[in-house]
Amino acid sequence: MSSSAEPFSIQDNRARGRYELRDAGEPTGWLEYRHNQRHMIIMHTEITADHQGQGLGPLLVRRALEDARHAGKPVIATCAFAKGYLARHPEFDEYLASPARRLEG
Repeated sequence: MSSSAEPFSIQDNRARGRYELRDAGEPTGWLEYRHNQRHMIIMHTEITADHQGQGLGPLLVRRALEDARHAGKPVIATCAFAKGYLARHPEFDEYLASPARRLEG
């Protein structure tokens, strides 16, 4: 891992339909997505073996959620990692497409 204050960067590679996470310029993970007219669909999240267990997957999911919110597109998560993250973080329910939102009560 890099020793700089902010070693990780996330770039939206729209041509490949994924967010790419880098540590000091080296690829460390990605989140694959696609857009339809109304939604952003999070399909897969992966962190390289040498960077797993460092809490990097949530960085990618949060970035995707923030960008979807900014674009006004509710999220549908088909990715098991993103689904698990969202299940543990009800504060992001507002980002989800209606059928995926939690029932109140």
